[in-house]
Formats: sequence, structure tokens, C-alpha cells
Amino acid sequence: MASNRSAPWVGAWPVLRNPRVWMMPSIIVGLLAFLLSMLYMGGILNPRADLHRLPIGLVDADRGAPAGTPQNLGARITEGIAAAPDPDDAVSWRILDEATAHRQLASGKLYGAIVVPAGFTASVAALSAPAPAAPTRPTITVLSNPGVGSLASSLATGIAQQAVHAASLQLGTALTAAPPTGPGQPVAATRLLLADPIAVAVEVGHPIGPHSGLGLTAFYYTLLLVLAGFLGGNIIGNGVDVALGYVAGEIGPLRTERPLVHITRTHQLVVKCTMSAVLSMLTATLIMVATIGILDMDATHLPLLWVFSVCAITAVGFGVQAINAAFGGIGQLVSMFVFIVLALPSSGATIPLEALPHFYRVLSVFEPMRQLSGGVRAILYFDARADAGLTRAWIGIAFGIVAGLAFGFAMTTYYDRRQLHRVAPKT
Repeated sequence: MASNRSAPWVGAWPVLRNPRVWMMPSIIVGLLAFLLSMLYMGGILNPRADLHRLPIGLVDADRGAPAGTPQNLGARITEGIAAAPDPDDAVSWRILDEATAHRQLASGKLYGAIVVPAGFTASVAALSAPAPAAPTRPTITVLSNPGVGSLASSLATGIAQQAVHAASLQLGTALTAAPPTGPGQPVAATRLLLADPIAVAVEVGHPIGPHSGLGLTAFYYTLLLVLAGFLGGNIIGNGVDVALGYVAGEIGPLRTERPLVHITRTHQLVVKCTMSAVLSMLTATLIMVATIGILDMDATHLPLLWVFSVCAITAVGFGVQAINAAFGGIGQLVSMFVFIVLALPSSGATIPLEALPHFYRVLSVFEPMRQLSGGVRAILYFDARADAGLTRAWIGIAFGIVAGLAFGFAMTTYYDRRQLHRVAPKT
């Protein structure tokens, strides 16, 4: 005769002694810790060694020597810098005119620029000419671009300064070897100046606002959008499952189980995606209220920023809902890798892509955070210019929405046709 008594209660020790309880959590937690360590630390350990074609402009505005002589030291210096040996192809020197260089700084296509001024040759010639007063030291300007990120701008500025210093030493060798043009020999101070004649002045080529986090607000704003879509998608998915009776809701000691609502997987996905799209307007609004309204973050083109934020959150939310619908219980882990783990180091927002290993540059082609950060950066720092990354961001958002919906509904339709419906767990 069967007993109606419930199974006896057990303590913690019998559970802890069961190796099956330990096996799966140990494997997943261990792999997660290892992969996170490899992915996050692998991309930041040595950015200078990983440099590949960092874009820096070279501008020769020098008018040449006076009296119509053909000598133009500005052209000689810029061409020498561009032709300097670079076996690792670390820098992409771009010889441009001054107007084009400023346009590319304003669109984020240049991380910095070296500008040789108009009277450079004449000021170098004045060093060796006899004069009653001390000659003025020739100056070359290095332009920074904080809008591309503090590290990217710093790397470009440092490389530009080193290149100008090397050019100065080469020019100094030629000047000290040349015979003096005036009576007598130059004094020691003059010879010291001739040995390293060029001074470097660092200026901001494309300024951003003081409340821009030194060029990092674009990254953190993008992170807010991705987290809003990722966390919002999972919260919405769990809330719908609780409301439909597929999982129990627990808050502290309170446990709630609702009656099961029979609904296909496809229609569940419709409900969850609709809620993700609608609530993205709320989350985008609150993000802007907090960051711009309360914290006074520098931002322009606010209507465009709001529309972009809504669409970005919606795209991430659709992706999360599709992945969860396709993979079930492990969907949250899969979507975390897609939208967070792999996206952060390949976003190019904190460390530029040109300073990341090749693996991360490949990831950036399709990882959503890279596309979104380019769009946010274009809106916040580069006057919402299409060629500053905004067009690429809109294409990425459109592709993400279409791909998420196509993948999600393809999987749920397949499950429904196979009658692999979700059922309430047995008591």
C-alpha cells in the first residue's frame, strides 16, 4: 500500500556530499572565470605592442624659405616621418592639407595630427643667421583628439611627439654640420639649440565639453544602453513567465505560483518582444534624465540621441529574447557572452581597436557594442556626422533587430511545429 507521507526533509550535508550537485556548477563557474580572464585581460596588457595602423595626420603648411628658394623643410619633415621604418605597421600616417585634417579630426577618423606651420623654414633659417636678439625656436604643433577616447588620443599624441623629436634630431644633425652663415662661430647655447631645434606644442584639435569624461562618456552611455537592453530583456522574460504560470515568482520567503496559461512559444516571444520595444522608451528616457538632466553630461542633438537610444535598447532586447527563447535555461548565459563578455573588450571605446590584438578586431565587425559606441560617440562628440560612425551604427541596429526577430521566430516556430511546448513543472 502506497504511503501518503511526503518525502523526509534532508540537511545540507547529504546534499554537499553528492558529487552531481557539484559537477555542473563547478564546470560552468570555472569556465566562466577562465574565459572572462582571458578575454578581458588579453586585450589590455600591452596596447603599444598591439598597435596596428593608428591613424595620425601629417600637415605641411610651410611656405618654404624666403626669397623664392626651393627649400621646404616642412615637406622634408612630413615626408621623412611618413617614410620612417615601421616594420609592425603600427601607424597609418596620412599626408593631408590643413582643412582636410581638421575635417577628419572632427569626424573621429584621425586620432591626432602633426601640423608644420607656415613660417617653419624661415624660422629654422633664422637660427643660423646673425641677429641682435636670440632667435625664436621653430615650433611644430601636435593636435590631439579627445573625442576618440583618452587612451587613443594619448597614444596618438605620444607617437606624434616622438616622431617630431626624431625629425628634430635629424634636422639638428644637418644644421650643426653646415658651416655658419655669419661671421664667427656660434656660441655653445646656439649650438645646443641647433642640435635639437624644434619645439613641440600640443593643442586640442577637436575640443569636447568639460562634462565629457575625457572622452569616456560615449563608452559609459553605450554600456548603459546595452545593460538596459540585456537586463531589461531578462527581467521582462522572467516577469512574463511568472505571469503565465511557467515559473514561480519568489521574493524573499514569499513564493507565488500562478495558474498556467497555455500559449505557444511563438506567441510568448511576441509578448516579450513587444514589451521590450515599449519599455525601451521608458528606459531611454530615464537614462537621459539621469545622465543629462541630473548629472549634466555634455550632449547635443537630444531628440536624435533619444531615438537612437530607444532603437539600441530595442535591438539588444530583441536579441536577448530570441536567444532565451532558443536556448531556454542557458539563454541568459549565452546572451551575456554575446552582449557583454565579448562585446566590452572589442568595443574600441576604452582601448582603440588599432591597439587591440587581431582577435578583438575581428569580433568588432559584428559585436553590437562596437556599432553602438560609434553612433553614441558621433552624436555626443562629432556633431552627429554620418561619417563619424552614425551610419554604421544605424545599419548595425537595423541588422540586430532583423536578425534577432528572424532567429527567435524561426526557433520558436520550429519548436511549436514539433509540439515542444513549455509545460509547468511537476509537483
